[in-house]
Amino acid sequence: MSEPGSHGAFPFDAHPVRTRRLLLRPLTASDAEEVAAYQGLPDVVRYLPWPVRSPEESREHTITRAGFTRLAEDGDALILAAELVGAAGAPGPVIGDLSVFLKSREHAQVAVGWVFHPAWHGQGFATEAAGALLDLAFGELGAHRVFAELDPRNEASAALCLRLGMRLEAHFVENEFVTGEWSDLQVFAILARDRPAAG
Repeated sequence: MSEPGSHGAFPFDAHPVRTRRLLLRPLTASDAEEVAAYQGLPDVVRYLPWPVRSPEESREHTITRAGFTRLAEDGDALILAAELVGAAGAPGPVIGDLSVFLKSREHAQVAVGWVFHPAWHGQGFATEAAGALLDLAFGELGAHRVFAELDPRNEASAALCLRLGMRLEAHFVENEFVTGEWSDLQVFAILARDRPAAG
């Protein structure tokens, strides 16, 4: 557990993380087509701060995000593709992606986020991946506090936060104008001492 002023384990370079059914690995430009398959769906981006992207826009966005592989200073991000592991460990499709943002190195705080293709919803993949992300944040980054910000209408993500042991800390009313409308924002968070050690 990180103590105040210890700054966590930064700089930190992204590396693959294996879960029971997934490989969480740095996003690459070659993932663009699979990422576009869900970034172009209205149901996926409904509660996210960006519009539906065309295949070309999604490709450019994926190439940009593929460069986010190191956490060193406040504002840095890293993006991990959630790749399904096939039979005998063979690479499978990318079914979503996860984000980690270094919000405060001084106070060892990071924000996390996730998005998954709806074809893979309801099978526990998001819970599996996000749980591994928390283990990474606390176990390797030395985070003291991890939080997620989301639109409260995104009930699936709110439920996921609660399953992960995060608590609802705040609900801001119409605090952001996103994709043409005022939106509320909820903040869920968890401290290192409240997350059982992975093992």
